Amino acid sequence: MEFEYYNPTRLIFAAGALSRLGEVASQHGKRALLVTGGGSVKRSGVYDRAVASLKRAGVSTVECSGVEPNPRITTVRRGAKIARDEGCDVIIALGGGSTMDAAKVMAAAFYYDGDPWDMIFHGQTVPYVPTRALPVITVPTLAATGSEMNMGAVISNEETKEKSFVQAQCLYPVVALVDPELTMSVPQDQTAYGICDIITHVTEGCFNGVAGTPIQDRFAESVIITAMEYGLKALEDGNNLEARAQVQWASIVALNGWVNAGTNGGFPVHMIEHTLSAYHDITHGAGLAVVNPAWMRFAASHRQEKFVQFAERIFGLDAKNSSDLDCALEGIDRFEAFLKSIGCPTRLSELGIGDTLLTEYAKETVRIIHDDKGLLPGQPPMSEADIVSVLRSAL
Repeated sequence: MEFEYYNPTRLIFAAGALSRLGEVASQHGKRALLVTGGGSVKRSGVYDRAVASLKRAGVSTVECSGVEPNPRITTVRRGAKIARDEGCDVIIALGGGSTMDAAKVMAAAFYYDGDPWDMIFHGQTVPYVPTRALPVITVPTLAATGSEMNMGAVISNEETKEKSFVQAQCLYPVVALVDPELTMSVPQDQTAYGICDIITHVTEGCFNGVAGTPIQDRFAESVIITAMEYGLKALEDGNNLEARAQVQWASIVALNGWVNAGTNGGFPVHMIEHTLSAYHDITHGAGLAVVNPAWMRFAASHRQEKFVQFAERIFGLDAKNSSDLDCALEGIDRFEAFLKSIGCPTRLSELGIGDTLLTEYAKETVRIIHDDKGLLPGQPPMSEADIVSVLRSAL
């Protein structure tokens, strides 16, 4: 276990924190590109409140709206051009993970003369890693991706049917302004998909990381239990601010680098899902709900002690020993049942995906990211045939 931990993002977490947006933004710029999604922030009144706060602080705004649920590189290009043309000196992402991811790459593209797709890792020998970006302030309206406080972004290329990631220190937001009240209008399906996304962020590190990480395992388990417990409360009553706040905090902690520090694990479930959503434009959390349990069943026999631990600590099962595969599989079954109970799909057919392109999905996933043996990184590393097997089991 060897690692460095660094996260420079200032976090402001409080109900009602949106009112401070102008005060915070004015410390970083005077003309903001306000990046938004499909319009929910306007329908809820959040957009007008944000603009009013900025105006009171002397920060003018120009908007880049319409960021897609799987943010497209064409939208990133459009946003970067608006920022340059309008002389913006700060970018504010007001929305969910897609909006925040797009805003981060727009911020880096502002200073880049080439195509921002160069920054997205899609199998090229030497991807361009940005070193400079406009300051980004994230204001999440959904608890899911944790993008508000990390240095990553995931972008899709609709022309090539690719979806992948960029990671760079300059992409850390300068401020994450987190107001759990903004998540209270999120519908049940998106709330459920967010819960799945949160959990998958920590199961990836827990199951794919190095051995000997007891503290990280406990961190991961606390995130899972909190997301499940308070996620159910948020689904029962969307106006339960305490539940929304706890799920929001779980989302941030799950992927701000803290829980997975030192695990050094791959994210095979995410990489497989990225391919599926690149081809079919499905909601990320919904895709993860299908792929993760199927992948777990594949991986359980390779690392039984981790999955037994998951079954015992999360679901209270009683294993015969640390290699009790039946107990491990029962834990995975219970996890899948939980996902079903909150309204997540657990089969590809529920997403309208059949078996005709399974080999193509596998080839594309491995092409984008692979180790020196041509396998998808993870525990265990996956061949194309392994990926096809996992997907087939999820049909």
